[in-house]
Amino acid sequence: MALQQTIDDTVRGLGLELVELERSIGGLLRVTIDFPWSPSESPRLVTVEDCERVTRQLQYVLEVEGADYARLEVSSPGIDRPLRDARDFERFEGELVDVVLKAPIGQAAGRVHANRKKFRGELRRADGEHWQIVWRDEPMAKPGQRVSAKRVAAPEQALTFLLDELQSARLAPVVDFKGRKSPPPDAQEV
Repeated sequence: MALQQTIDDTVRGLGLELVELERSIGGLLRVTIDFPWSPSESPRLVTVEDCERVTRQLQYVLEVEGADYARLEVSSPGIDRPLRDARDFERFEGELVDVVLKAPIGQAAGRVHANRKKFRGELRRADGEHWQIVWRDEPMAKPGQRVSAKRVAAPEQALTFLLDELQSARLAPVVDFKGRKSPPPDAQEV
């Protein structure tokens, strides 16, 4: 625990926050960092220079502390960032997430199987401490398959949960290989 506190203090001192700390059997110490989130500020992305700055500082601090590790790896959270606490859920409200419950839902709610624990959908705030994940159980279209415009969409389903009921939650990795889309005409600069 002292190692985690030392790393957390060092990372915070550099204006970043510790997202995750992992120790592997081979002596690898993996540190995941991100910029602190504020609803009033636009989000900043972690750069290679930020990772290098944290690596250099941690190497110095860990040597002074006498920490036992073989390799240090500092990285950004990536596209499948873990969601750990209420601030992360507030930050990524409206995003596509993957959640895993500690226990199955227990009883069939509509079309949801009673033993289901894994869900992918849009994260929404229900009320107070309750959160919701909203999804549609539609079969995925095969590559190259045409989807009829007349097809009726599957009904929207929702699951309400507390953060204590979650085993894990992550941003769903969605990659658009076609590149960035141009902004709508009314949003372009003149």
